Amino acid sequence: MVASALSHGEPRQLEIAIVLATDPDVLLLDEPLAGMGSDQSARVVALLRTLAADHAIKLVGHDMDAVFAAANRITVIANGQVLESGSPEQIRASRSVRQIYLGDAATL
Repeated sequence: MVASALSHGEPRQLEIAIVLATDPDVLLLDEPLAGMGSDQSARVVALLRTLAADHAIKLVGHDMDAVFAAANRITVIANGQVLESGSPEQIRASRSVRQIYLGDAATL
């Protein structure tokens, strides 16, 4: 199968596989789940959790459900400054994160 015949989310998985062939210590991923459906996102999140056992992963993402599922530590940046850093549970509980990103009454 050629890469051009892959479905929408599969090229991202192929990109990760190509990077893994170089045996990196760190994976830098910018929006790896962008445009994926929930099934594809779930597969990639599961892959990232598996890879995290042997690799440091730095992920930029705006799909908060996927970020919370994939990460064991999250850093939230607002206006170029670190707003909050901690476990997914700490970030969910952060009033400042809710105020900045979702409005005061929102919950993550």
